[in-house]
Amino acid sequence: MKKICLTLVGIYIMMLQAFAQYRDKDTTLYTSRPLKVDEINLVSSYYSQNGDHSPITGGIGTEKVTDLSNGLDVTWIGWDARNRKNTLTAGFGYDHHTSASSAYVSKTGASRTGGSRVYPSLNWSVENAKKGTGFGLGLYFSKEFNYSSFGLDAEYSKKTKNNGEFTGKLTGYFDRVKLIYPSEFVQQVTVTAASGGGESRYKIPTNPRTTGTLSLSFSQVINQRMQGIILVDGVAQNGYLGLPFHRVYFNDGTPNIENLPINRLKLPIGMRLNYFLGDKIILRSYYRYYIDSWGLQAHTASLEVPFKITPFFSVSPFYRYYTQTAVKYFAPYEMHTAADVYYTSNYSLSAFDSQFFGINFRIAPPKGILNGLSALELRYGHYSQTTKLVSDVISLNLKFK
Repeated sequence: MKKICLTLVGIYIMMLQAFAQYRDKDTTLYTSRPLKVDEINLVSSYYSQNGDHSPITGGIGTEKVTDLSNGLDVTWIGWDARNRKNTLTAGFGYDHHTSASSAYVSKTGASRTGGSRVYPSLNWSVENAKKGTGFGLGLYFSKEFNYSSFGLDAEYSKKTKNNGEFTGKLTGYFDRVKLIYPSEFVQQVTVTAASGGGESRYKIPTNPRTTGTLSLSFSQVINQRMQGIILVDGVAQNGYLGLPFHRVYFNDGTPNIENLPINRLKLPIGMRLNYFLGDKIILRSYYRYYIDSWGLQAHTASLEVPFKITPFFSVSPFYRYYTQTAVKYFAPYEMHTAADVYYTSNYSLSAFDSQFFGINFRIAPPKGILNGLSALELRYGHYSQTTKLVSDVISLNLKFK
């Protein structure tokens, strides 16, 4: 991880040097201000997980996973002829994970035990300060060995006269899921190759999945010390909503493949409240209630307390509690019956409580840390679930201005 992080930091510094001559020009005489590099962010994280309720083996077996993630975001800012602020952000992310449980897609243990994911993104927004309005568009893509996803969104915001802001956002994701079945259910389809004189190969079919989200929020400055925001999302999903390599074992020992409805509606409602307790302490609180058409209900409550030790160094302990009920289609290993229409033994859809806590360190000197490095954040978190799933994550965020 350290080697990868240092390599990406080196790339960042070279990028900064490439832009330095442009950024250092005297712009006091410019009447038009084209896009220029404003900020570069590098985020690297390492995640480790363990448990004993793998859905690949029907709700039993190892859930050991490690994941190394790296993301790069570059933001440009400029003003157009109507003096509107334009922001363009290009991002690229790369994850590589290992998973002991994925080896058991095949009963011989010959399946892949890890994989990689790439996810580029592009976001553009324009803000009219005089009218207090904003508009934005986003494009997203993600690709892994067993699925691909394309997403897009559109966002509109409007400020109110009493220090409030309304935001509406529409998001759509269009996925293709490869039907990679457990080895005992595989039906191989042989097709003739386009060239090669009768050469054959195996083709893995796919199924579609679509997700549409309408997000509404209203933020308000309540007074000099308090700010709040209300968030409401409506989510509709359609298509193949399970995973084909998740096994289910009936009460007679017969294996089958997870089967879930092709539609799901979700309704999360949340609230954030920030309170400035003097000049050095901020209380950041959050609560969310969630309900969906599969019968799952959940509550989330969290608190983060950034504390400024010096004007440029802060420490932020955080804690999050989460509880959910099970969906009506869940049952543990060998608890389903052949009469069930829908069935899953995926413990992420079971009833459980969880806790997530940790600490965040942030350094942001007025003159920066290194040439162009304006802020550094290091964050660690520990997660535990009543299903005996545990995980740890550590991340590093480097911000260049």
